[in-house]
Amino acid sequence: MLLITCPWCGPRAHPEFTYGGDATKLRPRDPEVVSDADWHTYVYLRANPAGPHAELWHHSHGCRLWIQVLRDTVTHEVIATALPGAPVPKPEPPG
Repeated sequence: MLLITCPWCGPRAHPEFTYGGDATKLRPRDPEVVSDADWHTYVYLRANPAGPHAELWHHSHGCRLWIQVLRDTVTHEVIATALPGAPVPKPEPPG
């Protein structure tokens, strides 16, 4: 089980949270002028990185607020959490 530290509630088990997606993907600013190809890219094309990755999680069974989570996609280790829009701390290099 993952242990996610909510900035407001403290450490909580991951079943309290709902995965919200890739925190590095930015929604197009003006949807009226975005091409179908650009919408397709935004909605469907995602990287599948191995290693640390910034994600959005919703504390749906807690404070109901959104947080950013830096999680290792290989080991599922939660490396850091932060408020939405705040920089997520980068992991320390091994060694």
